[in-house]
Amino acid sequence: MNIDLSGAQWFKSSHSSGQTECVEVAWLPGGTVGVRDSKNPTGPALVFAPGEWDAFAAGIIRGDFNFPA
Repeated sequence: MNIDLSGAQWFKSSHSSGQTECVEVAWLPGGTVGVRDSKNPTGPALVFAPGEWDAFAAGIIRGDFNFPA
């Protein structure tokens, strides 16, 4: 998948502490979602299909990625 990210509107979570070590997200055409490292805004970005992003977000909500206590 090759998507032009030059016009993407990137944003950080409202829960971000404002530090530079954040993940940024952009809603892209066709329902795809871009993700990049805010420390390297000109670097590579991951692009997820809508179903992939939905599955990832659901996994976060379920706690699938939490570190064991």
